[in-house]
Amino acid sequence: MNQIFKIGDFCFRITTDEAIPVPSNFMKFTAGADSKPVYTYHMHVVDQLSSPTGRLIAERPNMRVYQTETGEERYLSDYTPDSFWGCYREMSEREASAAILRQRLPDLKFDTYFDALLMLEKQMIRRDSLILHSAYIVYQNEAILFSAPSQTGKSTQAALWEKYRHSFTVNGDRSLLRKLDGRWYACSWPVCGSSGICNIQDSPIRAIVMLRQGKKNSASPLSAIQAFTELYAQITSNKWNRSFVERAMDDLENLISSVPVWQLTCDISEDAVKCLEDALY
Repeated sequence: MNQIFKIGDFCFRITTDEAIPVPSNFMKFTAGADSKPVYTYHMHVVDQLSSPTGRLIAERPNMRVYQTETGEERYLSDYTPDSFWGCYREMSEREASAAILRQRLPDLKFDTYFDALLMLEKQMIRRDSLILHSAYIVYQNEAILFSAPSQTGKSTQAALWEKYRHSFTVNGDRSLLRKLDGRWYACSWPVCGSSGICNIQDSPIRAIVMLRQGKKNSASPLSAIQAFTELYAQITSNKWNRSFVERAMDDLENLISSVPVWQLTCDISEDAVKCLEDALY
């Protein structure tokens, strides 16, 4: 495999020494042969992962991060200690190696595994782009993003807008936020969680809506501090990397200064749609 992809303004190449499954969502981001990749991932299928070569700098339930002379080295697991299935290792500023155990190769057909092995959030932060946990719909040519912790009703509210306002859902679980020509846009992302909805479209953002379940529908604007606190919990960032955290926080502050952030307390009725529509329009 020797394939070029483009997500946001990040154009990259993936090479492999044998056939691997690529999620259908990722194939939607295939770039033309005349594209100029700025980064290359060398993917390898191995029978055993090599040992860490760097200094341990972070440990998470599903990952260990090491610092080497050439960059980061990450070992990925399924929230089981010492049962690593993949390793991402930066070789230079333009190349990385991504190894996966042969018995786990079928897992790459799932977008979450494929994304984890490439560590795409690092490239997005470097490009002042944010990955927001959100359902992304388009209504009247603008994006409305429903954000909240899992199982709070993002996909449900998106489906209600489709049913009652004929909106279009671009992604049911993630959106890439980028500033283009002075305005923040919601852009497509190749991971969509359990929603199964992943389409290609970039749209200027009308509003970001933080959801809260309730019996009575109400919408109110959040203050800058409230918006920052709520949104920071829903963006993907490398919290062990201080420079990346600072950069993501600066981007988030810029986003909040130009995009309204609302809180919607809602049920699952058409009245919830009307309540937010009245507030936004």
